[in-house]
Amino acid sequence: MNDDLKQFRLRRGYTMQDVADLSGISTAYYSYIEKGQRRVNYEVAVKIANALKTKPDKLFLNFEKSKCMN
Repeated sequence: MNDDLKQFRLRRGYTMQDVADLSGISTAYYSYIEKGQRRVNYEVAVKIANALKTKPDKLFLNFEKSKCMN
């Protein structure tokens, strides 16, 4: 999961701060997500996916809309 997220970001030529800014979250929080130290809820997953111009399920495997993660 996290390698996919990082690879999508790098392919877009974005820094962690770029994705965080586009997603409306802090850079620290995004960094934790990318490193696998934090899980995301559906709303944040959608924001990150939109920033990376993809769908949440492409970034977060086995992610279900009805299942929120803490």
